[in-house]
Amino acid sequence: MEKLVINSYEEFAAHEGQQLGISDWLQVDQDRINQFADATLDHQWIHVDVERAKKESPYKSTIAHGYLTLSLLPHLWGQIIEVNNLKMMVNYGMDKMRFGVPVITGSRIRLNAKLDKIENLRGICKAYIGFKIEIEGQRKPALQGEAQFLYYFE
Repeated sequence: MEKLVINSYEEFAAHEGQQLGISDWLQVDQDRINQFADATLDHQWIHVDVERAKKESPYKSTIAHGYLTLSLLPHLWGQIIEVNNLKMMVNYGMDKMRFGVPVITGSRIRLNAKLDKIENLRGICKAYIGFKIEIEGQRKPALQGEAQFLYYFE
């Protein structure tokens, strides 16, 4: 699917209720997991101890941190949409966020996004983005919810 290009609130609003797109697949490898563990100081063995996870984990592998999966949202979002003519964009919140199944190390994930709702708040565009982070070959998503962004158009 081609990247959606938005230049104004009106163009964004025209997509309300529609699927916006699906990102490319991104592999979540052990190096990425280890770097996230270092950045967040979360070194729980289920994420970083490959040998122990092979023996003791029900998944027989390490898994990605749930918050690592969430933190990949901006990168994947940038593959779906390009919003121009902005002063800035701000993360506003998350609702209905649920972790479905773990991302086993080496899996590939992608973002599937829909514009659930859009509001004009005195010139600020508030977008409610329904999202699913899907795992290749899995029926259930790794993560789903609704992200809210504020877009300040020029």
